[in-house]
Amino acid sequence: QVQLVASGGGSVQAGGSLTLSCAASGFTFSAYTMAWFRQAPGKEREFQTSITWAGDRQNYADSVKGRFTISRDNAKNTLFLQMNSLKPEDTAVYYCAAGVGYNPRNYDYWGQGTQVTVSS
Repeated sequence: QVQLVASGGGSVQAGGSLTLSCAASGFTFSAYTMAWFRQAPGKEREFQTSITWAGDRQNYADSVKGRFTISRDNAKNTLFLQMNSLKPEDTAVYYCAAGVGYNPRNYDYWGQGTQVTVSS
């Protein structure tokens, strides 16, 4: 019923850019805060960025501030992550998630993730 499908991952050289997308269905997308998390090999999943239902409030982890930009298109039920100045340490599986509130502690829905690999 609820589905979050992430796409756009791939391999890129350090310093390059990549755009991820997350197509949502089965719930009221425009009523949820959306977020991106990532999990690198051998590490725990960590929060990267979130955006509220209207897109007016955004939050970023320090590691990606100034490099990544989160956005959403409620008409298309799609979440985006523009990734610039990529570093090898950005290599991870990136997951999109949906939650309630301005800054949810727990997220209700999760996607399958998309692999991003940054080479040096």
